[in-house]
Amino acid sequence: MPIRSSMNVSLTPELEAFVQSRVATGRYQTASEVVREGFRLLEQRERDREDILDEIRAKVSRGTEQADRGELIDGETVFEKIRQRSAARRARKK
Repeated sequence: MPIRSSMNVSLTPELEAFVQSRVATGRYQTASEVVREGFRLLEQRERDREDILDEIRAKVSRGTEQADRGELIDGETVFEKIRQRSAARRARKK
């Protein structure tokens, strides 16, 4: 069995009521189980956030490298393509 340590935390009355309501459903045996599940979810959310940030950083880096090589598209050209695609999409919906 993994070693566990204790930690005292202060909860708002609303959070305490939420924890107790989760225990009352029978899904969790103790308040500690509810809190541990919350931390697992937070940990997963933080990992997902880091993954997304890594993807964004990679895209920015790739874009910077392309710009350094002169592989750029004029902004007006990009907006014109967006307008054309938008018009085509609206026409298909009619």
